[in-house]
Amino acid sequence: MAGDTPAWVIREDAGRPVILAMYLRQVLGIRSPDELPHLRGIPSRTGDRDDQTQALLERQWREYWAMTVEPQAHPSHVPLDLVDGFDTLVALPVEGAELLREAIEPHAADAVEFALRAHDRYAKHAAAGPGVSYRAYASAISEHERQVGRRAHSFELNVQVLPLTQRGVWWIGSLTIAVTDGLRGDVAAFDAAIHPIIAELA
Repeated sequence: MAGDTPAWVIREDAGRPVILAMYLRQVLGIRSPDELPHLRGIPSRTGDRDDQTQALLERQWREYWAMTVEPQAHPSHVPLDLVDGFDTLVALPVEGAELLREAIEPHAADAVEFALRAHDRYAKHAAAGPGVSYRAYASAISEHERQVGRRAHSFELNVQVLPLTQRGVWWIGSLTIAVTDGLRGDVAAFDAAIHPIIAELA
């Protein structure tokens, strides 16, 4: 909605850095965020680390995840450095992420390939139906406005469309949700799923 007040901005993507972070979460056996399902087609590691090492790895991954999902809201306090093998898709703090850096490096090639393929599938689907994405959100916002009897408040929302094993919508940041690709492609189901999100923001 441009040139009007209030305004809403929704950015939808299958971001390669986000998909890649999810891939690494799975192959490293990271549990958090507990409620977020796994990606399809990737084996999950079973834990063989001691509790202290696992806890440290999970903390470092959570910090990396927050910076990846919403980098502006979670800036690093130290400089970032690209990790070998990941092109420009993974940057970790030069201090405080040593265990995570060492753990992810062996997975670089497979993780990058998976992220690129998943993003390309999303991009092809989006290109095949230009305008569909906008209409889906505009419809949900219009319905919300009818229900509450007022214009929607201005808001921003980032949507990551991911190949997850379960259908649903999950908050993964303060302004970011993850939605299953299958649910996103089901017009009626997605409309029902996105409405509570719109109601919370607008």
